[in-house]
Amino acid sequence: MSIRSAIVSIILAIAILGLALFLYIRQSTESNPESFEQTAFRFEIADTDAERVQGLSGRREVPPGYGLLFIFDRKERYGFWMKDMHVSIDIIWLADDGTVLAIDENVSPNTFPTPFYPPEPVSRVLETRAGEAKVQGWGVGSKIALPQ
Repeated sequence: MSIRSAIVSIILAIAILGLALFLYIRQSTESNPESFEQTAFRFEIADTDAERVQGLSGRREVPPGYGLLFIFDRKERYGFWMKDMHVSIDIIWLADDGTVLAIDENVSPNTFPTPFYPPEPVSRVLETRAGEAKVQGWGVGSKIALPQ
């Protein structure tokens, strides 16, 4: 075998291995799109009356991967509205263990003064930027790891 043939064989082998690796990675990300794009989710806690009344009102932006977790002392059907809101949000109604009970998606500031209510009494509610529930892959029945 000449040197030229050996070099061509090596280049061909590298190209085949590269293609196989590319196809493997592509197949892995298509079957599990979050496998390479998982991001940490940051929680801010609203557990006082003043913090819960303020909520996300007045903020001009809600960053990706961030949410305001409302924690109430008892389960009730708390109403949320968009007073003084500047951005659309997702309202995620949660069981105490973080299981998603319902999601009101892309709630616009224009809905004020209409209140939004959970399907059943809750003591946990998460507000995020509009579309964040879909980005995180959350739906009814999903379990969100809540901060302790």
